[in-house]
Amino acid sequence: MVVEVSPPTIDLSGKDESQVQLSKLIVEACEGYGFFKVVNHGVPVQIMRAMEDESFEFFQKPSAEKQRSFGYGNKNIGVSGDKGELEYLLLQTNQISLIDNQSSQFSYRVVVGYVEAARRLACDLLGLMAEGLGLPKYSFSTLLTDPHTDSLFRLNHYPPVSHPSTIDGFGEHSDPQILTLLTSNAVPGLQISLPNALWLPITPDPHAFSVIVGDLLQVMTNGRFMSVRHRAIANTSSTQSRLSMVFFGGPPPETTIACPPQLLKLNKPLYKPFTWAEYKSHTYAHRLGDTRLDHFKLF
Repeated sequence: MVVEVSPPTIDLSGKDESQVQLSKLIVEACEGYGFFKVVNHGVPVQIMRAMEDESFEFFQKPSAEKQRSFGYGNKNIGVSGDKGELEYLLLQTNQISLIDNQSSQFSYRVVVGYVEAARRLACDLLGLMAEGLGLPKYSFSTLLTDPHTDSLFRLNHYPPVSHPSTIDGFGEHSDPQILTLLTSNAVPGLQISLPNALWLPITPDPHAFSVIVGDLLQVMTNGRFMSVRHRAIANTSSTQSRLSMVFFGGPPPETTIACPPQLLKLNKPLYKPFTWAEYKSHTYAHRLGDTRLDHFKLF
């Protein structure tokens, strides 16, 4: 069932003057929804539009040319047989990987500019989250600034389909990483899961970022933040293609994921410690919609 309510939208323009209040609003959104939007986020609009233009240019190329691109996929979403009404390009975001992926299909300057701007925004938000939880500012964000960060950048392209094989463009799932930043063009499709099997459509805003709590952040807050399940509906309502540009903030592979001791003074830990490499391997062994954190619960 789909419902109509307004998800939290947080204006970052007053960050320097009202940091305490912003931290409070962000923590409340992460606890209540596992999702919020940010506006006036500081990522220049020209960087966002340049990346969008480059992306559409890539997806308009002949199929045979796209198939030769490393990281390209069409309908087959993952290694477990998951399907969707989309095509995509998935890139590693560390500096070496971006250099390796440099080719005529993208401007290196545009990709790096977007990824670095998204990473800075993710780190700013993680800093506000940490402070809102009473932790040192850089408790979470250093995992994204480490040279060996395992963050990803994904472009999802949803062409219009008149008779989709499934309702989903990208099926119900949670993101395994720490934090996801997503922006899209003006074509709708993103929905987040609410309690009681309700789905909340997210109104597209090309100038805003959708912020999605990932599985690791749920563990790192001992379940206080919710890793929200979400999906993209097949694009049947428009003759215009839908494009989403998604930054997944992930830690270095050998990072041990656990809740900071400061958050465990009144509560027992809910999850046993594990490395990101272990959790990623566990994630890829399951289908898209499977619940994965239960395997790491202590009780």
